[in-house]
Parts: sequence; C-alpha cells; structure tokens
Amino acid sequence: MRAAALLAALPLMTEAANYTAQRVTVDGIEVVRLTDASHKAQVSIAPTLGNNAYEFLVNGKNAMWFPVANLAEFKAKPTFSGNPFLAPWANRLDHDGFYANGKHYTLNPHLNNYRRDGAKQPIHGLLSYASEWKVTKVMADAKGAEVTSRLEFWRYPDFMAQFPFAHTIDMTYRLRDGVLEVETSIENHSAESMPVSVAFHPYFKLHDSPRNSWKVTLPAKESYILSGSLVATGEKRAMPYKNPQPLEGISLDDVLGGLLPAANRSTEFAVEGAKERIAVIFGPNYPVSVVYSPKDRDFICFEPMTGPTNAFNLKQAGKYENLQSIPPGGKWRESFWIRPTGF
Repeated sequence: MRAAALLAALPLMTEAANYTAQRVTVDGIEVVRLTDASHKAQVSIAPTLGNNAYEFLVNGKNAMWFPVANLAEFKAKPTFSGNPFLAPWANRLDHDGFYANGKHYTLNPHLNNYRRDGAKQPIHGLLSYASEWKVTKVMADAKGAEVTSRLEFWRYPDFMAQFPFAHTIDMTYRLRDGVLEVETSIENHSAESMPVSVAFHPYFKLHDSPRNSWKVTLPAKESYILSGSLVATGEKRAMPYKNPQPLEGISLDDVLGGLLPAANRSTEFAVEGAKERIAVIFGPNYPVSVVYSPKDRDFICFEPMTGPTNAFNLKQAGKYENLQSIPPGGKWRESFWIRPTGF
C-alpha cells in the first residue's frame, strides 16, 4: 500500500522551459520519457522491464540498439538490448556459487531466476529484466529532466536466496544538455560488508554508416586474459588494439582494465561513423569495461563494470585485489554518461 500510494502521488508530467519528464503507457507498459527540446533528444525508460532505457532518440534516431518491434514484444520475449543492468554479479561466474568475506555461497538453480551462458555458467545476475523497480521521483526543471527508480532487493526471498546481502538500489536517469547520465546508488543494510560486482551492458548503434566502417576509441592499457569459457583468469596482457581501432573484419569480446582517465578522472570510450559519434564516459568506480561487438552484428557495447568478470571468486583466489565493497550501513555510488553527437 505504501508503494502504491507513493506511485499514485507522483506527477504524470513535470516540465521546465526546455526539459520535460512524463509518465506514459506504451503497449500497456509504464514508460517514463525525458525530453531535452533544444538538443532534440528523448529518452524512454521502462521501469518494470529491468528499468531499461531502451530508447535514446536524437533527431528521431535511436542511439541505443533495440531490435524488437515494440515493448509488448520485448516483454513477451526479453532480449539483451537497450541498457540492461547486471547485478548482483556482473557477467559470468565460474561455477554456481561465489565467495564473499571469505565464505562460500551456493546458488540455487531450482529457483530459475538466473540465466546461463553457452558453457552453462551463471551470467548477468538476477535483475536484467526485473519487474520489481518502483518509480520514486519524476521531475524536470531548468537544469534537466530525470527519473529515479528503486529496487528494494531485501524484500524478495528469491533474490536473497541467491545473494544474501540486504540492500537497496536507486537508479537515476538524468538528461541534461543532450547527455544522459545513469547514476546508481547501493545502500548496504547487512551487518557484514557487501561485495560489489555490478555493471551495465548498454548497446549502441550508429545510423550513418555500416558497422564495418565504424572506428572505436578504447582508452585502456591492458586486457584480461580469458579462459575458454570467457571467464577472466586474473592474468593480463598489453592492450591488443590501437586507437582509433577500425571494426572492419574483427569481433570484440574483451575485458579491458587499466582504464586511462581524462583530467576529470573519468574515462571516455567512443564509436564513430561518417559523422555520428557516441561517447560513453565512465566514473572512477567503473575501472573495468567489457567491449562487445560481434563482426556480424550492427551494434557495439561499452560496459561500465566495477571489476572484471568473476570478480568475487578471483578475489578469493588472490588474483584480484581491488574488489569494491560497502560497509554495513554504507553506500556505493557512481555514474556513467552517454553523449551522442552528429545525429
């Protein structure tokens, strides 16, 4: 009742001279739309479909890759696209369990609430299509338009059975000056330190040229060596790509570390075509990126990650020392930004 009353109290639309934030229904599904009139930009977020920002229109062209006809089709048959959130583990685990604070926790496959990859390994966590997100704020003013949604992980026994750390996640999408910020805050309610291995898996698409003529900028010094099942081993090699790197004839599925920050401590990945360009800027608490672009598909992913694939278990094995954590009662917070130009 409390959540329903809160939702009913939220405004259907707020607006300022340039920015608007509006709650609408699309194919029977709640959507929040953020608009920036001066930059001809509009972002659409579906809170009950993983809180996914599936559309970032600039001059009517979607900078996100979303290959389904409509939201009804996406709900009926979810597919990775738009901006999926990966938690409470990012990408793959090397077995049906993980270590935290020196203790081993076993996943329960009988709950059927996590996916497996081609090697039968747990992949992408529990929340990519989660319907449990609740909108808590929709607003627009002279500075931008934004929506905040909350997932109270601790309320759901099937989530807690797989990851027994009580926590709450707040995610804000904020559109300002033609740039979309995705801010995530995690509060640890547990009596123990909570390890953090979260990521986003955004899919991007250019429209002015074919994929094989795109070039990418990958600001990293090193690449994690992967096992045959694409799990990071903890070993590294020198960065195997040049900058800019043409995509013609190559597939990317790499875990990159040693990210090179700019003067503001952020790191900027980018893809560019004839005139269009999409930059993805990582805040410092995202020190790792997966870069994914099969050569026969027309998308690229720059994935902000708090650590490499299988970070929990690499930490236990002494092969990764920089696992982030949240103390009891503490919060973790970070953002990344999407900046399309030339559309």
